[in-house]
Amino acid sequence: MKAVKFVLPLALCAITLAFTTTVKKEHWKTLFNGKDLTGWDTYIGPDLTDKGKPITGNPIGLNSDPRHVFSIVNQDGENVIRISGENWGAISTQTAYENYHLQLKFKWGALSWGQKKGKKKDSGVLYHSVGPYGADYGAWMRSQEFQVEEGNTGDYWGVAGGMADMPVIVRMDTAYVYNPAGTMTTFKEGSKQGRRCIKNGDAENPSGQWNTVDLYCHGDTSIHMVNGKVMMVLYHNRQLEKGQELPLTKGKIQIQSEGAEVFYKDIKIASINKLPADLVKQ
Repeated sequence: MKAVKFVLPLALCAITLAFTTTVKKEHWKTLFNGKDLTGWDTYIGPDLTDKGKPITGNPIGLNSDPRHVFSIVNQDGENVIRISGENWGAISTQTAYENYHLQLKFKWGALSWGQKKGKKKDSGVLYHSVGPYGADYGAWMRSQEFQVEEGNTGDYWGVAGGMADMPVIVRMDTAYVYNPAGTMTTFKEGSKQGRRCIKNGDAENPSGQWNTVDLYCHGDTSIHMVNGKVMMVLYHNRQLEKGQELPLTKGKIQIQSEGAEVFYKDIKIASINKLPADLVKQ
């Protein structure tokens, strides 16, 4: 009996030690304080017709929001960010980030506007955002897009010169779908395959329910996750500048307004020194 009593605590200690040495707690920094948009800028592009054409071509601009496209509202006893979608634009962090794990939650509202009215509700998380505001569609900075759109959340879209490589399979000769066993392919504006890569599978909850987005970025690699499932891994994140390919591994984070009402909350970020190995293999 004495031997048993002695061995069990040692085994328990060994298990505890193994757990504590292999699991590293992330130190989160909150990006939304639950009260206002401190730490964020707003940018709104030109007014658009119902067909998506600029009415004047003049943007509403930086930190000017006469229609309250971006606001803080209370839902179920907690404050969240409401993006009405009435104008195209974004909130963007005032700080540029690299080598991080970003996590946030979103859910769709009921409203849609203009050329998006009655269609799939659309938004997006744009990361590694650099350069001038309004570079894409008069509304967004150059960046890599983690698509947030009904049925397509987790897709990739290169914004205003953003580009990356993903392994894909071709579906019906028109759609390029992420697949770890596929052919490594470059996605960029003007190429045969274009600047969109379709996610692998679907993990989005029904409209009106909260979804959790996780974005891992380290070096020139990034991982898109929805509700705990890997949608794709992007390699060699870079940008096209005057015909030259340059690294794109650091920048601000934008959250889009793109014709649909959407809510965001629990936005937080943590520095990382490597990507989770089990996620890269998927």
